[in-house]
Amino acid sequence: MNPSELTPERARALFRAGLETPTSGFAPGYAQANLIALPKEAAFDFLLFAQRNPKPCPVLDVTEPGEVSASVFGGDLRTDLPAYRVYRHGELTEERTDVTDLWRDDLVAFLIGCSFTFETPLLEAGVPVRHIEAGTNVAMYRTNRECRPAGRFRGPLVVSMRPIPADRVADAVRVTSRYPAVHGAPVHVGDPAALGIADLSRPDYGDPVEVREGEIPVFWACGVTPQAAVTASAPEFAIGHAPGHMAVTDVRDSFYQVP
Repeated sequence: MNPSELTPERARALFRAGLETPTSGFAPGYAQANLIALPKEAAFDFLLFAQRNPKPCPVLDVTEPGEVSASVFGGDLRTDLPAYRVYRHGELTEERTDVTDLWRDDLVAFLIGCSFTFETPLLEAGVPVRHIEAGTNVAMYRTNRECRPAGRFRGPLVVSMRPIPADRVADAVRVTSRYPAVHGAPVHVGDPAALGIADLSRPDYGDPVEVREGEIPVFWACGVTPQAAVTASAPEFAIGHAPGHMAVTDVRDSFYQVP
């Protein structure tokens, strides 16, 4: 099985059958998305939170209550991601590969843009993506920057980090800035301490990656931010993707590219 040769449908079938793996590099050319599903009574507050924080929470689609598919995702949201996280009153209570028995008629699912979408354009531009090279998950960190609160939701900005050769940082900014629907340009380049990150070797989510001599850590807003907001705000129930284990959509990444 070569992830780079899979269609979205085939990738989702593998996840449904039990394959549990980060999805960076899967079905290149197709957009990926973060998932957060919340009870209907919390959905408006979250939609407002996303509208006020479009960098980490760019909404690609929202379902009707109880729906298990979306216009951008023809699979089953309960089974067709490789791993899920379940939250009760803000506490992460379990991680599993199937949430069919937990899906409720009142759940509204939000699909949030994911930076994995612009990794194929980065590679095509000759910008290396270390975690793909290493076959690991992307490194993600909670920061000391607070998102703008909305209703019951508040929480810190979460970022993903990719080490970029110093002479290619401008190219990375240029390429990713053309994809605002999947986080767009970086939010920070350089010293992680400016974001309150004390140790790059200890990410809050995902796997650490090596930052080599001559490389600069570059940070993008991350769609795990909604799960950090769930932890901080403690709605009674929520389902999200396991960080790095995304929804592989049916939409070409070029659809989200702007001139």
